Amino acid sequence: MQRNLGRLRSRWIWVAAAVAAGLLSAAEPAWKTKPVPAWTEEEARQVLDDSPWAKTVNAGVMRPESEDERREGGKMGQEHGVGYDGVDPQRTGPRLPSNIFRGTPSSAAMHPGSVILKLRWESALPVRVAEVKARETEPPTLPGEGYSLAVYGIPLANVKSDPAALGEPLRKLAVLKREGKKDVRPIRVEVFQREDGFVAVYLFPLSAEISEKDGRIEFDAQIGRIGVTQTFDLGEMRFQGKLEL
Repeated sequence: MQRNLGRLRSRWIWVAAAVAAGLLSAAEPAWKTKPVPAWTEEEARQVLDDSPWAKTVNAGVMRPESEDERREGGKMGQEHGVGYDGVDPQRTGPRLPSNIFRGTPSSAAMHPGSVILKLRWESALPVRVAEVKARETEPPTLPGEGYSLAVYGIPLANVKSDPAALGEPLRKLAVLKREGKKDVRPIRVEVFQREDGFVAVYLFPLSAEISEKDGRIEFDAQIGRIGVTQTFDLGEMRFQGKLEL
C-alpha cells in the first residue's frame, strides 16, 4: 500500500513538473524559445513593440518660453520645427503612429505635457529579423557601422530639409550613459519624415564597446521641447547567446 502511494505521489510530482514547465515555456517570448524561421508575424511585432529592444516612453514636454524669456536670450518669437510643433496639448495634438502603438491614444491631448514615443534598437539582430517577418519594408537606417537607436512618434512639423540637416541640431543633445564610464555621444543623427510622424535615428560608435558587464544603459535626448529618458537592461538583450544592440 505504501509502495503504491509512493508511486502515485511520484507520478503526480512528475505531472505537476511537466505542467509547470509547459506553462513556463508558453510564457516565454518567441525570441527566447523559437528559431527565427518559426516566428509568426504577431511574434515578430512583439519584438518591435514590446521587448528588451523596444520600449514605449511617455516623454515630457517642456513649456514654451515666454516672450520675455526669449528676448532675454536674444531671440524673437517661438521656435518651430522638429520637437516644437504639435506638442502642446491645447492644440490639435500630434498624429501618433497607429501601426506601432497598440492601445494608445491618437493625440497627445490626452496626456498633458507629454508625448508617447517608441524607442527601438534598429541595429540589433532580432529587430532586423522581426522587421522582415513583420513586413516593415522601410525601416529607418543610417549608413555605416554603429549602435543605431530610433525614436518613433515625434509629432509632424511643417519643415522641409534633408534628414542630416534636421538631425544635426539633435546630435549634441543626446547621450548614452553607463555607470562608471564616459558618456557616449552619437556620431550622426538623421530625421526621417513618415506619414505618421518623424523618426529620429541616432548612430553611436562601436568604439564605445558596450557589453553586458555595463549592466544597464540609459539613453537621454532632447528633441526640441521633448525630453526623452529610457534605461535598457543589457542582461535582457541577449539573442542567440550574445548581447545584441
